[in-house]
Amino acid sequence: MEAPLEPRDQVDQIVAAWKRERPDLDVSALEVLSRITRIARHLDIARRSAFESQGLETWAFDVLAALRRAGAPYELSVGTLLTENLVTSGTMTNRVDKLTELGLVERRPHESDKRVVFVRLTPAGKKHVDSALEVLLSGEERLLSALDERQRREMIILLSALLSPLDDISEGE
Repeated sequence: MEAPLEPRDQVDQIVAAWKRERPDLDVSALEVLSRITRIARHLDIARRSAFESQGLETWAFDVLAALRRAGAPYELSVGTLLTENLVTSGTMTNRVDKLTELGLVERRPHESDKRVVFVRLTPAGKKHVDSALEVLLSGEERLLSALDERQRREMIILLSALLSPLDDISEGE
């Protein structure tokens, strides 16, 4: 039997306690997935802070970022925004309404098909999302500062291997 490692983080303490209390169970999945969960919580806090510093909520950044990534003229159909943001049409309508009121996006009907509506980033919206992205990336860089370049590349490969089949499953639903 391996000698227990000195706990490095709270997950090590949790795993050690489960191993002590339930030695009949393999709790090794907790060593990976509990860390991912805890990292996700820290990342969520950092992202909310970055967006709030620019006067945005997370959902607003998500919509504005989808438009910004589309490239000039920074415009997408509402249907495409629905797909990219994984929300209902009613939710997207409310979000676009709020962003329009703030002057961050504008609606434009399709020239020949009035059922299709495009949402376009305004110059103010572009400025907000660009500023929020800069603050976000700075904060995320701090979160990754403990890893060197080789470790980051390895992490990308490992996380992609873990995520890829999950994304394939969710796309089929």
